[in-house]
Amino acid sequence: MALSPRESAKRRAERNRRRLKSLANGRLRLSIFRSAKNIYAQVIDDTAGVTVAHASSLEGGRGAKGSDKDAAARVGKLVAERAIEKGVKDVVFDRGGFIYHGRVKALADAAREAGLNF
Repeated sequence: MALSPRESAKRRAERNRRRLKSLANGRLRLSIFRSAKNIYAQVIDDTAGVTVAHASSLEGGRGAKGSDKDAAARVGKLVAERAIEKGVKDVVFDRGGFIYHGRVKALADAAREAGLNF
């Protein structure tokens, strides 16, 4: 039976996540989720099953929310700062099936500039 586009995208994301976990070599995973209105990022320890650091575009004061590249860059910088405070510098980037372009790229670039290595 053929899969719907949503099911095939979900399977592709799961397959990529399994591959990232196998190639991580002990590094934590920087996982992102992009919705129509916001963007979210987490640094996840898959061996312990815990989230070490997180950030989203929902945080911040008035006018800080948004779904543009500037909001994604703020989230990338914030999650990198929080991860470095916890002693995490090397991560594996998990874009979760999203294309590396636009907001995803802005978040990744900001996290690299803030000190994360991936």
